[in-house]
Formats: sequence, C-alpha cells, structure tokens
Amino acid sequence: MNILMVLTSHDQLGDTGKKTGFWLEEFAAPYFTFADAGATITLASPAGGQPPLDPKSDLPEFQTELTHRFKADPDAQARLANTVKLDTINEKDYDAVFYPGGHGPLWDLAESTTSIALIEAFERAGKIVSFVCHAPGALRHVKAADGQPLIRGRRVTGFTNGEEEAVELTKVVPFLIEDEFISLGGLYEKGPDWHPYVVVDGKLITGQNPASSEGVAKKVIEQLR
Repeated sequence: MNILMVLTSHDQLGDTGKKTGFWLEEFAAPYFTFADAGATITLASPAGGQPPLDPKSDLPEFQTELTHRFKADPDAQARLANTVKLDTINEKDYDAVFYPGGHGPLWDLAESTTSIALIEAFERAGKIVSFVCHAPGALRHVKAADGQPLIRGRRVTGFTNGEEEAVELTKVVPFLIEDEFISLGGLYEKGPDWHPYVVVDGKLITGQNPASSEGVAKKVIEQLR
C-alpha cells in the first residue's frame, strides 16, 4: 500500500494577521493509522519542506493519544519537515491520496492547478481520494471526466457552517465548505458539530472535522485491503 498525504503550505489566516496551516490531529491520526497498517507513506506539499502547523492545533486541549505519539517520534517529525514538492508527484506511484485539513488548504490547495490535476488523475485511475475537515475544500474546482464538478451528485461532507461559526472564522475564510458543496450540486451531509462523521461514496471518502480524521483513514485502509 502506497499512500500519498498532501499538506498545505499556506500559513496566513486571511488578513487577520494570525497564523494557520494544517491541523495536527488531522495529520497525526491518519499518519499512524496508515503506518500501523503497514502502508508506505509519502508526504507532499506545494512548497515542499516543513508545512506550517496551525498553532491552535498545538494547544493542550486539542492533543490526543496520536498527537502525543507524533511528538515522541523523531522519524515522523523528520519526515514531516521534509515533504516533497507536490509538482514532483506522479499519481501512478500511489494507491490512494489523503488530504489533512486545517484552514490552510482553503487558500492554497483549493486553488492549486497541480493539486486539482492530481486529484483528477487519481479519480480517473479509479483510486481512493480522501479528505478531512477543511481539506475537502480542495475539491472545489476538481472536475469529473464529463467536465462537471466531481462532487456533483455525490455524497460528501466537510467542516460545517456551524463549526466555522463556532471558531468565529465565517467572515475570514475564502468560502464555506457546506455552502460551496451544496452550490456545486454535492449531496452534502453532516453529523452533530465536533462529532466524528465520515462519508464514503465509492472511492471518494470525506470526514467532517478533526474528530473524523482516524475514521477516514480507517475507511481508506479498509478499501485498500
């Protein structure tokens, strides 16, 4: 099993002057779920090197067993510090792709022609494409083979309007995933705010929020097996 994980390189939270990036739990939980299943993992990002960590995700109240495991794992830390550049990646080398969230992807991965083309290549090849929390936003401009939005008529989830409101970033983010997916014709679903909620539509797997990270990763492994 060769799994590609694509992280954001964007570290600015709009024009607030605050930092953003990827959310630690949304990286750590899938990373170790994949590793424990025996997968070979490649980490990539648009800029390469160390992706920016959302500083909020490093606060004590957001730590889990798997984030603590990451902080005690020098090898995992070294690998994260040396992500390869996204434009060097070939879909043919991987069985699945997973995008961790954090607010960063709404700015860079959602608009990246490299990322869009990569997701389309995975989808055309019948391979798993998976995303959690804000990372489903990377699907915004992705098209199916017929030129329609990839998510049109398909079951999807992602960070809810209620969750965005709770973190007081509704007016800061470039778009709201729930509204955007509905406008694109996606069959958007959600569970209660902050509770695990994973949606599987064929090879498209999405999770609603940080609590859904491990669940998405487990669904990826189930399909690969």
